[in-house]
Amino acid sequence: MPCQKRLSSALPSSLLLPLNFFYVQSKCNLNWKRSSGKKRGERVKCSAVGVGVGVGVEDEACELVNGVELSIGEGDDNIQAYLFKAVKNNNGAGVLLLSDIFGFQDSATRDFAYQVACHGYNVLVPDLFRGDPWEKGQPKPMFEQWLASQDLQRVANDIATSTKWMVDEFRAAGISKKLGIIGFCFGGGRVIDVLAADQGACFSTAVSFYGTRMDPTPASKIKVPVLFISGDDDPLCPIGVLSKFEKIIGNGSRVVIFKGRGHAFAHRPGSTEEDADAEQAFTLMRNWLHDGLLVNS
Repeated sequence: MPCQKRLSSALPSSLLLPLNFFYVQSKCNLNWKRSSGKKRGERVKCSAVGVGVGVGVEDEACELVNGVELSIGEGDDNIQAYLFKAVKNNNGAGVLLLSDIFGFQDSATRDFAYQVACHGYNVLVPDLFRGDPWEKGQPKPMFEQWLASQDLQRVANDIATSTKWMVDEFRAAGISKKLGIIGFCFGGGRVIDVLAADQGACFSTAVSFYGTRMDPTPASKIKVPVLFISGDDDPLCPIGVLSKFEKIIGNGSRVVIFKGRGHAFAHRPGSTEEDADAEQAFTLMRNWLHDGLLVNS
């Protein structure tokens, strides 16, 4: 997919305000909420406030964010998505975020995307499962059957549709920067497939959080650096596999392993200890995106 470069320095505030538009003004606290006792730790959401509240306050940690519900594509290619767009200090860069098996409406994924947008990005989260994500509480023996029902070629096509939508919208606004891509778990595995097919045309950097079912075969086709983040206690994402990807891809790719951490710790921290590592992982990702999309674009 060719991505034409255009010269511009910021994303116009009029861009990307399509159907079902809703506006959220927020003050974002990017610290982590510490869990007490045996309660599950979780990241603090950017708390929505009334219109006008907090506007113009210089000491706030992050930008105001617009949230938009989208319908992308036509006919059989039509998919749902959410876009979080930084309003204040928008840096003009776009990020495609691929969810885990719980889908694009899951609160942990939505919260993470929102916080990425708080740093100036335009974050698109497509519905990879066409309204049929894995539901929490379903019997585990049914998982493989559910996963088999999610045709990977259809998923790839939907990701391509989402990418094209972002490219077209940015091109219309004269945006010069390429896109970044982030994925968790299932989505982290799909990052490899997407980059191999893209070969540097649209995406200039990527972050894969504990990707699952990753095939190293197409990795040699990837032309951009990838940051791999995982834990050393995650059987779904073996460290040895990540090391192979790092060597095959090259281009400054990097693997960061968090000791004692299992699957999904970065966007679903379950303890005060995981909160601290999740915060560090977010910072690593944020710096990686900044270097790949803003400094080296």
